[in-house]
Amino acid sequence: MARDYYGLLGVSTKATDQEIKRAYRKLARELHPDVNPDEAAQARFKDISTAYEVLSDPEKRRIVDLGGDPLSQGGGGGAGFGGAGFGGGLGDVFEAFFGGGGQTSRGPRGRVQPGADSLLRTKLTLEECATGVTKHITVDTAILCDACTGSGTNGDSKPVTCETCRGAGEVQSVQRSFLGQVMTSRPCPTCRGAGETIPDPCHKCGGDGRVRARRDIAVKVPVGVSGGMRIRLAAQGEVGPGGGHAGDLYVEIIEQQHDVFVRDGDDLHCTVRVPMVDAALGTTVTVNTIIDGPTEITVPPGTQPGKVESVRGHGMPKLRSGVRGDLHAHLEVVVPSRLDSKQAAALSAFKDLRDKDQAEVVTTASQHNGGLFSRLRDAFSGR
Repeated sequence: MARDYYGLLGVSTKATDQEIKRAYRKLARELHPDVNPDEAAQARFKDISTAYEVLSDPEKRRIVDLGGDPLSQGGGGGAGFGGAGFGGGLGDVFEAFFGGGGQTSRGPRGRVQPGADSLLRTKLTLEECATGVTKHITVDTAILCDACTGSGTNGDSKPVTCETCRGAGEVQSVQRSFLGQVMTSRPCPTCRGAGETIPDPCHKCGGDGRVRARRDIAVKVPVGVSGGMRIRLAAQGEVGPGGGHAGDLYVEIIEQQHDVFVRDGDDLHCTVRVPMVDAALGTTVTVNTIIDGPTEITVPPGTQPGKVESVRGHGMPKLRSGVRGDLHAHLEVVVPSRLDSKQAAALSAFKDLRDKDQAEVVTTASQHNGGLFSRLRDAFSGR
């Protein structure tokens, strides 16, 4: 009769390859001879190892699913730990305890490697962000060695196979553990995993294929950028080892604070101080904007402190769009703190004409928009 390989691992006949592998690893941790010296456990360990060998092989599993036993057809059944029929089980036993393969070879990584990306920061004024600008920046990166054009060799010399690892790019060592002798691999210290060395390296780059250099780059900053944005310059970063393809250069924008305007996305805000009389009678104020030059802001008669007057389309341009934000002027009414005799007399005469104007304490229900209690109420209600 065919053996129940699925039953030995405790999985169903529809189990996936990953489920079979997980079941085997779990049992291997419990039954391995170095962990469980019991003879029954050792016998069962051989059984689950054989079951895993069969079910991890697609052709052998197909035979099992058809009702046959692949090991009874010359497959060398009953292979134990380290036996000829164990297949790739040793690596999975190692992985069950250590989480990684024991003898998996990665091979040489090669001398030529891609370069890393670079990041620089540049400061822009609000005017430069609004109109766009070409900035000339100095970068210090690895560039292709012009003496060897990236080969790393001197003259007509060539790289040779590493004598330490024989071109494998890694060396192996044997360590003793409760599993017995375990072979591990690490990058070759002589060639650093490249698999080859350069006996006659380039005199300028020392065999690296690249040298550090300082160079100037023109960066075209588009209209409408803002602080924190990054401009990508393809293949302007670090050249890789062995003359590998250069990475990208990213230029991060730092937007400097403006003396007059505060930016909020695509909108601009400024504060305009209006004398008390002009606020009462109405006036116009000229604001020297960034793009449009002098622009008039209308202060209507009876303007109250804190009122905001907006001019549409006079803000910052949106990135990659012809649309512009708005300009918002926050009006601050200035009350004179000192009056001469003529000014005081004039205001007294004005007061006599406004005999109905009296100082009073009002209820919250009678507050107009912008009053103290109204602003507090809006702040706490999240308006």
